Amino acid sequence: MIKITIAGRPNTGKSTLFNALTGTRDAIVHNRPGVTRDTNIGTFHNRPYQLRDTAGLENAKSGIAADSTNMAIGAIADADAILFVVDGRVGITASDIEWARLVRRKTKAPVLLLMNKTESVRKIADAHEFYKLGFGAPVMISAEHKTGLADIYEFLDKIAGYNENAPEPENNPTDSRLKIAVLGQPNVGKSTFVNRVLGEKKQIVMDAPGITRDTVKFPTHFYGRDIVIMDTAGLRRKAGVTDDVETISALKSLDAIDQADVVILIVDATKNIENQALGIASRVYDAGKILCVALNKWDLVEPELRDDKLLKLKHQFTNSFHQIIKPMILAISAETGTGVQNMFRRIYEQWDIASATIPTSLLNRIIEKLVSDKQPPMSRLKRPMKIKFARQTGRYPMRITINVGGASNIPESYTRYLRRGIANALHWEHLPITIDYKKSENPFDAK
Repeated sequence: MIKITIAGRPNTGKSTLFNALTGTRDAIVHNRPGVTRDTNIGTFHNRPYQLRDTAGLENAKSGIAADSTNMAIGAIADADAILFVVDGRVGITASDIEWARLVRRKTKAPVLLLMNKTESVRKIADAHEFYKLGFGAPVMISAEHKTGLADIYEFLDKIAGYNENAPEPENNPTDSRLKIAVLGQPNVGKSTFVNRVLGEKKQIVMDAPGITRDTVKFPTHFYGRDIVIMDTAGLRRKAGVTDDVETISALKSLDAIDQADVVILIVDATKNIENQALGIASRVYDAGKILCVALNKWDLVEPELRDDKLLKLKHQFTNSFHQIIKPMILAISAETGTGVQNMFRRIYEQWDIASATIPTSLLNRIIEKLVSDKQPPMSRLKRPMKIKFARQTGRYPMRITINVGGASNIPESYTRYLRRGIANALHWEHLPITIDYKKSENPFDAK
């Protein structure tokens, strides 16, 4: 798979182009310059190419802008092809010339010059002036309106030797990689954790909240499996969010829950857990996803306080959510790597369990034993509740449908009893479980 990097100074429309070529809205688009900070990775929606959206190139010696620019330069040096984007309305700038020189120094990869924002003929700058950049004739596009993209495909297809008329390989497998989203409040160590898993600094890490803005996806191989790990923006209480970019970032973080198979909720072990973290956990459970709570910075907790803190946290989560029997809470240090591999071993185990289909006969034997040990209560009409037959009807979350006869208003307390018994018998203690009841048809009812 060839690697293509989108580069250029801030606010030329790089993220809009990224979304147009990937067929997604993964990159945040805003008219404010400097919104993109980390390098966002995606795949063309109709080509087997990896596309990387980079931060705008800026002259900065320190801080976020310097880190963002250094990451962008790294993506340029590593690319098989460069899409260099300039603003067709503004015309050529000194920054365009400066960064074009840098691109020529850093890579021998072919470069396609894209003159963006050319949807209005009256507002287009003189195209000939962009020849000064040394990349040949500019290709006029409008990333917002998705015009001119055919020239991009033609350029890249020649490099990759791609033939769109070639027959697709048969039995093309779907993406089976485990997708893991990393969520949490600001400044709890999410990006440090992601960098630890990737084995290199791919995400900007600073001792300040709100550094990560996009939800950035990284395909990688970790601890024996191919996964996609997603770093997300920190989630704060709504009352503390006043910036529209942060609002968009937060919505993308919550969207990552739906895209993921597993969610790792990072919390700061040196602080008390807040209701905001419990709220994130509730969303994960409601979505039927596997949740792992990572107590980060565990190495900074005093050894004599660790047992009490862990017990208190488990008690908090257990009492807060009825959908799960035993929360998976594990202590780690993203900074040193302590506990990270063990956490992934546990996550992989739970994913394998959640992917299984339970034999119906085994499930019914378990439920028969539970009913034998504790009979369902009588209904309000003093009629017995009869549990007849059960089967697994879903995964993610694990869903059990039970056919019942007689009165079907099974109380929640008895449902919790069944859920706990089934979970313990099948080792589903860490998984969200849903039990549905279906009233059996009475063959003697009048039609």
